[in-house]
Amino acid sequence: MAIRNKPHDAAVFGIDLGKNLFHDCGLDAAGTPVQRATFRRETLVQFFERAAPTVVGMEACPGSQWLARKLQAIGHTVRIVPAKFVKPYIKSNKNDQIDAEAIAEAVSRPTMRFVEVKSPEQVDLQALHRVRDRLVAQRTRVICQMRAFCLEYGIAMHQGAGRFKSDFPAVLADESNDLTPAMRRLLASLFEDVRGLEARIAEVTREIEDVAATDDTARRLMTIPGIGPLAATGLLAAAGKGTQFRKGRHMAAWLGLVPREYSTGGKTTMLGISKRGSSYLRRLFVHGARSCLLHLDRTRDRLGGWLDGLQKRMHNNKAVVALAAKMARVAWVVITKPGTIYERRAPASA
Repeated sequence: MAIRNKPHDAAVFGIDLGKNLFHDCGLDAAGTPVQRATFRRETLVQFFERAAPTVVGMEACPGSQWLARKLQAIGHTVRIVPAKFVKPYIKSNKNDQIDAEAIAEAVSRPTMRFVEVKSPEQVDLQALHRVRDRLVAQRTRVICQMRAFCLEYGIAMHQGAGRFKSDFPAVLADESNDLTPAMRRLLASLFEDVRGLEARIAEVTREIEDVAATDDTARRLMTIPGIGPLAATGLLAAAGKGTQFRKGRHMAAWLGLVPREYSTGGKTTMLGISKRGSSYLRRLFVHGARSCLLHLDRTRDRLGGWLDGLQKRMHNNKAVVALAAKMARVAWVVITKPGTIYERRAPASA
């Protein structure tokens, strides 16, 4: 009996991912389509088990990491490409089969950039970071709502979660203010929500810190000024071994910490930072750099003289971003060279 959708000899396969249906397009070495097929989730892996080892491409989206690991285990070379890099290869109209063909064509380009395939441990760690970030955002929203309710009754609360949590119980207990009994009960209920979120944030943070304490690369990353458990584990979850970057500047550019260029006609125009990549990781690095700029003992660290000169030439905010980019470059060296740590040696002039 003939096997339905028998794999053809193809130089590259492109897969348009879906929840239940997956569209596949195979191209030969010349880029000509040789096979188009549609599979359900349970039959897709079976198709590639029968296919000869080849290059398989897909867009970066939920589910792409799982499928990439499955196909790698079978023996295929998997390339995950960002969706924005596939769009230029879509010709005329758009449907799932056209998308699959565009993916196959995009991943076959020699200068294309790809997303690294993550290990299950990286996915788990990144999930912890995303859950923590969501909980912190939820806490901020609840506190802002409570502050707005208090303003409706003429009570102005200090900004910042720390000050709010310390001041609010006194406001709630003060019977002389204008809060109505109904609003007082509602605010008390919301404050319990804040406490619940605080406990959940602390729990997830402890899990992340435990990973940082037991991972050798994370411990070495934390020797860099401005990098703590959150930034170290967040970087490892997203970048892995860092071998996808040829140099430290590429990692800084991946984090969106380098200037955006818009040059033409021989005239070089450098704009603000590109803000590409993960906004969460970039935020951790920038906050770490800001803390470092304020609290680093510059007389005992080799970054001291460089920071002093930087602050003389530019605004503090620019200096913070420049320091964050330098932290990313140093982090790349620590990740890619086993045993490397940041040495806080004194400046040569000391």
